[in-house]
Amino acid sequence: MSRTTRAVLAAASAVAVAALVVGCSSGGGTPASTAAGEPTTGGTLTYLEPQAWGTLYPPSAGFYPNGGLVNNITDRLLYQNPETLELEPWIATDYTVNDDATEYTFDLRTDVTYSDGTPLTAENVVKNIDLYGKGDTDRALPVSEAINNYDHGEVVDADTVVFRFTAPSPGFAQAVSTINSGLLSDATLDRTSEQFGPGNATEIIGSGPFVVSAEEIGTKTSVKAREDYDWAPASLEHQGRAYLDGIDYVVAAEDSVRVGTVVAGQADIARQIEAPDEAQFTASGLSLVAASTNGVNNGLSFRFREPRLSDIRVRQAIIAGIDRQQIVDTLFTENYPLATGALAKTALGYVDTSSYYAYDPDKASELLDEAGWTLGSDGVREKDGQKLTLTFNEALPQPRSKEVVTLIQEQLGNIGIDVELYAGDQAAQTAASADQSVVQVYHSMVGRADFDVLKSQYFSKNRNTLLNFSKADGSVGDQELDTLLQAIASEPTTDERTAASAAAQQYLAENAYILPIFEEPQVFGLTAKVQGFATESVGRPSFYSAWLAN
Repeated sequence: MSRTTRAVLAAASAVAVAALVVGCSSGGGTPASTAAGEPTTGGTLTYLEPQAWGTLYPPSAGFYPNGGLVNNITDRLLYQNPETLELEPWIATDYTVNDDATEYTFDLRTDVTYSDGTPLTAENVVKNIDLYGKGDTDRALPVSEAINNYDHGEVVDADTVVFRFTAPSPGFAQAVSTINSGLLSDATLDRTSEQFGPGNATEIIGSGPFVVSAEEIGTKTSVKAREDYDWAPASLEHQGRAYLDGIDYVVAAEDSVRVGTVVAGQADIARQIEAPDEAQFTASGLSLVAASTNGVNNGLSFRFREPRLSDIRVRQAIIAGIDRQQIVDTLFTENYPLATGALAKTALGYVDTSSYYAYDPDKASELLDEAGWTLGSDGVREKDGQKLTLTFNEALPQPRSKEVVTLIQEQLGNIGIDVELYAGDQAAQTAASADQSVVQVYHSMVGRADFDVLKSQYFSKNRNTLLNFSKADGSVGDQELDTLLQAIASEPTTDERTAASAAAQQYLAENAYILPIFEEPQVFGLTAKVQGFATESVGRPSFYSAWLAN
């Protein structure tokens, strides 16, 4: 595509976005206070997303466009303070857990209603968690990766519920503070997977401060404030209904369009401001928010069951042949710290394993020689007539993934490894990445402020980014890895979970299964009119306390 064609397409996208934001006025409403700097009530905030949402079923809503909606239309049993990461009361006023973390009892508020007017009851809470903890294969609704070893829930009385587990589940309290456990009305819980998808947004009923009011599939989703909302977490300074009258979530795929629309004041916030565009937000009237995701770092998973990657020396050579510092220095800013392990430094259980990820191209070449991969006349290594060609996915939700892989392509090319980038939209990427014969190296990350995030990413029955589990024959390639990951979610005490997490991180490093690249933030660009904007514990937008200055 030529530069001129890109410019024409960007201009066309800008016109389309401008058309969508017309009428999304930031004014209106009755001021709560006329004092300078104090919140005012009213106005519709325009928020730009790089991609359209795909599902509002909470256990599957980890994709940031999904979570940005679910976070604002649902409440959770507990609230994870994004500053301290401590768990606090929300819909549950208190909870207790037994000594081996196999039984949790929650005391509930009795004054909460869903946006359709139905009450949030003890029976409804059990129905929510039973679905998320067990899933429903007939309706294609998966189990939440945040909930482990779930058995069932029971109603004790009108304001008490108990949840029981087949084995210790020490991460459950944090799990019910995440968007993956967003509480939904009884009727909503009866829907199929398809009925949680695009075209159904206005039918997804939560008890949160906002309710979906309109949907234009793939382009715009609008929410409005609930006038009767009055059950925010007690630790928040703001209580009662949201300050904003509403939010328009507008899809603007082009980076230049998102940036330009906010810089021009035609939208209020944009998510995923790429590193080269950050400088534009140093201008007067603009600002950046770079929120930590507190989980598994942006990095590479090597599908070690694939023949070309089955030799640890090949995986070690790839690691030694990639200059991560050059990637960070060339493509990113100080908001993207170089990774020193599988987890971000702010993540629970973090261990420094950076010694395993040193850049050493000479060592890389030696390892490939030892493994029998010799340089061909075209500069690409080969063995037994096969070229050492590896395909990487393009992680569309991740910042500058294409540029990251392109730089890796150059670096690994210097040691005789040919790198190809799999092209395609999100659906194509998802399908290709589940097949190790198509994608051998998987670029991704996952945010969750709990020890269990490591299991979520690498366990064979969760995201399975290493493809340790084979759908073809139902086998697991490395059972020891699965055992280590399962321990993180099953050891009952914090000390034991810390030790289990450290052991798993060490194992991943020693076996050269992963290469962490950088700690990935969620970067938002804001106009000065936006006040009180916040994010939850892994960087999804929280609009409850946000307001628009006049």
